[in-house]
Amino acid sequence: MDSTTDSTTVSPNAPVVTEGLSAFELNLKERGTIYFEIGANNASALPESELAALRTYDLIYRSLCAVMYNFTGSGHPGGSVSSGRIVETLLFSTLRYNFSDPNDKSADFICYTAGHKAMGMYAMWACRNEVMRISDSDSLPDVLQQLRLEDLLGFRKNPVTKTPLFLEHAAKPLDGHPTPQTPFVWLSTGPSGIGVTSCVGMALALKDLRGASAPFVHMIEGEGGMTPGRVSEAVASAASSGLNNLIMHVDWNQAAIDSDNVTRDGGKPGDYVQWDPREFLLTHGFNVITVADGFDYPQIHEAQKKAVSLKTSAPTAIVYRTIKGWRYGIEGKKSHGAGHKFESEEYYQALEPFEKEFGLAFPRFYADNTVGEKSPESIERAYYESLMTVRRVFESQPDVVRALGAKISARRESMENISAAADNDGPNLAALYDADKITPLNRPATCSYKPGSKQTLRGALAHVFNDINHKTNGAILAGAADVYGSTNTLDIGAGFAGGLWHAGRNPDSRIFSAGGITEDAIGGICSGIVTIGRHLAVGASYGAFIAPLNIIAARTHAVAQQTIKQRNLDEATKTFVILCGHTGVKTGEDGPTHAEPNTLAFFQDNCPQGAVVTLTPWDAHDLWPLVVAGLKARPAVLAVYVTRPSETVFDRQALGLAPAEDSVNGVYKLLAANGKPDATLIYQGSDVTNVFVSDVLPRLKEKGLNLDVYYIASCELFNLLAESRRAEIFPARTSRSAMMISGFSLPTTYRWVTSESGRECTLYPHKGGAYLGSGPGEMCMKEAGLDGEAQLAAIERFVSS
Repeated sequence: MDSTTDSTTVSPNAPVVTEGLSAFELNLKERGTIYFEIGANNASALPESELAALRTYDLIYRSLCAVMYNFTGSGHPGGSVSSGRIVETLLFSTLRYNFSDPNDKSADFICYTAGHKAMGMYAMWACRNEVMRISDSDSLPDVLQQLRLEDLLGFRKNPVTKTPLFLEHAAKPLDGHPTPQTPFVWLSTGPSGIGVTSCVGMALALKDLRGASAPFVHMIEGEGGMTPGRVSEAVASAASSGLNNLIMHVDWNQAAIDSDNVTRDGGKPGDYVQWDPREFLLTHGFNVITVADGFDYPQIHEAQKKAVSLKTSAPTAIVYRTIKGWRYGIEGKKSHGAGHKFESEEYYQALEPFEKEFGLAFPRFYADNTVGEKSPESIERAYYESLMTVRRVFESQPDVVRALGAKISARRESMENISAAADNDGPNLAALYDADKITPLNRPATCSYKPGSKQTLRGALAHVFNDINHKTNGAILAGAADVYGSTNTLDIGAGFAGGLWHAGRNPDSRIFSAGGITEDAIGGICSGIVTIGRHLAVGASYGAFIAPLNIIAARTHAVAQQTIKQRNLDEATKTFVILCGHTGVKTGEDGPTHAEPNTLAFFQDNCPQGAVVTLTPWDAHDLWPLVVAGLKARPAVLAVYVTRPSETVFDRQALGLAPAEDSVNGVYKLLAANGKPDATLIYQGSDVTNVFVSDVLPRLKEKGLNLDVYYIASCELFNLLAESRRAEIFPARTSRSAMMISGFSLPTTYRWVTSESGRECTLYPHKGGAYLGSGPGEMCMKEAGLDGEAQLAAIERFVSS
């Protein structure tokens, strides 16, 4: 075992007793939460043989982290080693999972929300795999579902890497931050705070499915990763929803990228925030357990055992005092994204405890390299030999491997405590994709509107989701950024229990608490909800806010869905919905801060094909066919842009306009010219199209102008059509002979209008070179130059040109 002791070496400033928490302690009973401290005096002893095995494993693990940084020159060694013993205790003693089945979603989850610790995750997974390869090879899953030592050759390597050993061993290209290409990983993490938000969503979905027997979701985080605003939003949502199956493990080492004093610590102010992690989490309604020494196995074990046994309705956090870069040779902020230089003396000093303990030396690149120069091939060969040195050590420790292998096998037996029986009675999302139950062209009565009546697009969208919700036994969970009523989000849950979802008090509601005015976190929460595969999640707010703030969550979720397929899992893409409410110029009474035409440009044609589908319906009847078609396309994200005001439902047939069902193609000819057209118009946006139909079209007919008019309902649905079908609907020559009138921004018109004259005549809200003022919708349309008079004048200029 490691000859060094395990006595704590955390900062002498680390208080064992809690300073400044008395006010919280007075209110814990009212909150229904607990605060508990674990130190050397109240942690149960572990058998010495178990401690010896764990210390041996940890020494190998920490040395492997040093090796990985040396040969890749990249990664984050500091947080990887400081969190090691926390994760080891989870894997060997706490987590309920089946090593042989990494794809079992009834197991407890462990998520590196601190995605920069990915190097540690890969090293930990590879070491665990070695334990099972040696002790119980029959338990190994398919190679693609393992994370082997050989796979570490792919750390931070691109899939097109061609170095010999990478190819020979079919190494996995391991991303710089975690993605589901790695076994046991279901969420992509790394962007600050996104992992926390998605874990909250995952815990909510599991709780909704399995109630009291729901698996735990364990987050590995640091205090620096708790500072983003979206984390405050997410943990507020978790506590308000009663997610007692959520446990945050905080590696409190006080080191970020640029600071060694992140939070307040007792009487010492923090550089970034004036709370410590315990105060932050208690304030937000978590149980909190403090571990005085985050490197002491008995204390860690005691805290985790207590956390999973608590009977409160609150989520729990364990805050461990640690040192970033512990025993690596570089500590604090300097170890965050940097390590020892390649083959430096300091690197070998970091390996010295390993070499002394096991009597086995790692290769020396410059002494052993017969080529005599650094090249990708020679570095890879030396890296591989170092990995094989780790393997030889595991093979030389049969007692250690046998003991740890038995503990992993025991984790499989603990799965008996998790029941999936409730699944059969829960949400049935599969009904959404059953062509006999829900189709774009089979419109329910609740989504049909009488011509001449008034209807909002947001209301019509809620009708669509509510109908799907009932047909899928409540598979849709919806939340909003404190605009539940004005975005009609509440109507999505109509017919189910009223109020906001709570695991204990109100589990039958379909409307969840997003934690307040939380456009930022809500996308991540929604992505986590859908990850389990049994729900559809909808997050709503003003399009001006939720579209730009959800870009990170949308992209991260799309990456996760892509890498799940790369892992060769037979799983369909899981979709979450961004409801961009109050879109368009007619939101103008709230002023230019709330009416933002640029929101569509964030997503339309701006992602890999299939990752995001945007919907820009014209009228209420567009919603059913568009939304159902969009969902059945199985994108990672469906972004729906709906307006606020009530608008007249036009009689399409009487006006000679195409039926709403044509919108399923994404692009359709709203009005066909009689013979050869005088010109071609293209519209996108409900506000401008309503003006066209009500004010412009009658006057065009009076003037005898003969036009083809197209409507863009979904750029991405159009892209998914076969090329021949696209050419049939919207021939290439059309874009060369058209002008466009759009309720969105100029870049979204370039795909559809390519001629100089067409672009010169194209209208869009900011064409006047200024943000629009506040006022009634009609006045804002006039100021934007999108009212009937302005549209008609532009069309006539274009026809005459």
